[in-house]
Amino acid sequence: MATIDLNCDLGESFGNFRVGNDEEVLSLVTSANVATGFHAGDPLVMLTTVRNAKANSVRIGAHVGYRDLAGFGRRFIDYDLDQLTAEVLYQIGALQAACRASGTEVEYVKPHGALYNRIARDAKQAQAVIAAMKLADPQLALMGLAGSPVLAWAEEAGLSTISETFADRAYENDGSLVPRSQPGAVHESVDEAAGQALNFALGEPITAVDGTKVSVAADSICVHGDNPHALTVVRTIRDTLTKNGIAVSS
Repeated sequence: MATIDLNCDLGESFGNFRVGNDEEVLSLVTSANVATGFHAGDPLVMLTTVRNAKANSVRIGAHVGYRDLAGFGRRFIDYDLDQLTAEVLYQIGALQAACRASGTEVEYVKPHGALYNRIARDAKQAQAVIAAMKLADPQLALMGLAGSPVLAWAEEAGLSTISETFADRAYENDGSLVPRSQPGAVHESVDEAAGQALNFALGEPITAVDGTKVSVAADSICVHGDNPHALTVVRTIRDTLTKNGIAVSS
């Protein structure tokens, strides 16, 4: 039977600000990208999310980002590279502590938002993130945009990688994501997101924003936790994959 990992960005609430339906989503996904406090999340939310992930046998990843709480980590920042390495290391360490306290572990790192998109093709910032991962734990895997150079750079540095695709995002014809600043960047239709996820899982081409077909290889499929319909999207994707003989597993 074919299998595919299903991941979601979680633990993004902080203080009195609430995002998503984490508890319900954790019963459906197989990997959780847990916010580490810089773009979203706080210590209590992080610890609670880790405990809930463990209870659901969900793999845990550090969802590290730029220090940009006000911009939800979606604004590009030019960093001193040593500072970026230190800040990514700091975030991974915080989640590692929460995991150790909960009897589980961080297995991978998935950068968030602007950092994710920047390192996909920016070798300098990518190497800063890779350096932080190797300092934190050389066994960590890097989850990154399928087909992007950062995955090859990470492998050259000795890290394992996870090629990620997005069920709820539109794609350009070169396999990159349509920028959020452009109309249609996020799929509003639950059925459209589920159909795109099914194509990824089956290894079939998806339809790019310009109508052309593009093939994108996937180890893991993401649904954004801050999507107001995230729970419905995840549930529909799981049902669609199951009906087509595909098991969801990390």
